Amino acid sequence: MAFRPQLSEMVSFTGHNGDKGEAYFARPAGPGPFGSIVVIHHFPGWDEWTCEVVRKFAHHGFAAIAPNLYFRLGNGEDEAIVAQARAAGGMPDEQVVGDAGGAAEYMRSRPQSNGKVGIIGFCSGGRHAYLSACRLPDLNALIDCWGGNVVVDPSRLTERQPVAPIDLTPGINCPVLGLFGDQDTNPSPEDVNQTEAALRAAGRNYEFHRYPDAGHAFFAAYRPQYRVGPAMDGWPKVMAFLARHLG
Repeated sequence: MAFRPQLSEMVSFTGHNGDKGEAYFARPAGPGPFGSIVVIHHFPGWDEWTCEVVRKFAHHGFAAIAPNLYFRLGNGEDEAIVAQARAAGGMPDEQVVGDAGGAAEYMRSRPQSNGKVGIIGFCSGGRHAYLSACRLPDLNALIDCWGGNVVVDPSRLTERQPVAPIDLTPGINCPVLGLFGDQDTNPSPEDVNQTEAALRAAGRNYEFHRYPDAGHAFFAAYRPQYRVGPAMDGWPKVMAFLARHLG
């Protein structure tokens, strides 16, 4: 693919309860219009790799935004802030959905937007993306990358995470792409089977891809879980899916 000039910057968006948060934004240079994607970061935080993903989408012709879901605590890439988020059991689901919806509205408001917005998440962000698509009816595409705890035993539900996202599957109104490693334990292959069955039962448009030689986080080149083959196969599937559904 030829080099595509990009513009990137830090922006402010309005999240849950009207709170003002920070986000990393990138888009292709030019007037557009472009499809947009909300990037939900993983549990390790709003880090360098997350920002690299945002720029990758801009390189492929989409506007992208990664909201800092930890902004109420502080800098989402700071290890102390990430530790604080972990100790709290993650951000409350209602708050995450509000922040994701606010980021999506920010993207629709951009003059370069074509009005279509998708969402993608990795690890806990995959769960958050799935949950957000269940609760935000105006999203145009959902990509779940090895999202853990979409399937949750009732005994593990908490005040912050009171519902298993799989139980809200009928609320999804957009096409779904899922990428999973068969060596993963959360989600396990059986979890993925249950999620697929729920999407099928709800009559949703979905496609799942599973990689026998991969576990968790196999897109992340800076982590030992990175797997070259699955990553090189998966990223083109992500971009093709977005091209079909976001334009």
